[in-house]
Amino acid sequence: MVSYVGLERLLAAREMKKSDLIKELGISSRTIAKLAKGEKLSGAVVRKLCAFFACEPSDLFREVSSNPILQTLRDEKEMKISGGLYHELQVRITYNSNHIEGSRLSEDQTRMIFETNTLDVGDGIPVDDILETVHHFRAIDYVIDVAEKPLTEEIIKHLHFILKHDTKDAMLSWFAVGDYKKRGNTVGGIETARPKDVPSKMKALLDSYNAKEKITIYDVIAFHSDFEHIHPFQDGNGRVGRLVALKECLRFGIVPFFIEDSKKQFYYRGLSQWNVEKGYLTDTCLDGQDTFVKLLDLFDIPHT
Repeated sequence: MVSYVGLERLLAAREMKKSDLIKELGISSRTIAKLAKGEKLSGAVVRKLCAFFACEPSDLFREVSSNPILQTLRDEKEMKISGGLYHELQVRITYNSNHIEGSRLSEDQTRMIFETNTLDVGDGIPVDDILETVHHFRAIDYVIDVAEKPLTEEIIKHLHFILKHDTKDAMLSWFAVGDYKKRGNTVGGIETARPKDVPSKMKALLDSYNAKEKITIYDVIAFHSDFEHIHPFQDGNGRVGRLVALKECLRFGIVPFFIEDSKKQFYYRGLSQWNVEKGYLTDTCLDGQDTFVKLLDLFDIPHT
């Protein structure tokens, strides 16, 4: 579906009404009505509008998602609205996801970075904690931008690049930023996929997942667990995996979930026990979905 919201925004910037535009450019009210309905316009009309506003065609037309959660995030991100769903999602998910992985930044410090691009760091805050906080904000932006695209290895690898570039890990010759790991690793003492097996395991995981006719919250949780057990990157797997889960929930109109730092022990138990008891991780993620529902209700955003 296309929307004329872009045109409305351009008119507002010039303090113009549609009637002013009709008079200024000599176009008909019928043309404006066609634009409002998303109907095709002639190239000449599009060029005239773009020349007048000094904009690109994409500034006039915009795809509108049928998912109200995703569309709200895109609108608020684009218009830089403060204090809404996008704002709170950025702060809360970034704080909790980074804190689970050992970041020493508080939620208030995370909020300060997002809102002011500054930080009163006090003593002993690692530079990487600050960098990876800013990077996580950009990673969420990327998730919102590509939410409705099919999940690919390229998207997953790019999320890793966004998170880890310019950090101290990126300075290590053997650390593959934006690519699969070169050295074996474990998580919580549990063996993960060997580096040589990661490409084939990731391809198989994605092929199986993308072949499903209908994706539910349970499929997203299962994918997340399988991803974490492969552990395809040298570091940053937890954050990338949770961002992928966010993307896929937005893609399929599922209310997303996020794991609060206070629930990390339940989350870790769920991942470690997945092959024995899937209920632990499922219940933890559904609890995280309930947390997200409360956020949606706070802003009166519809959800199912």
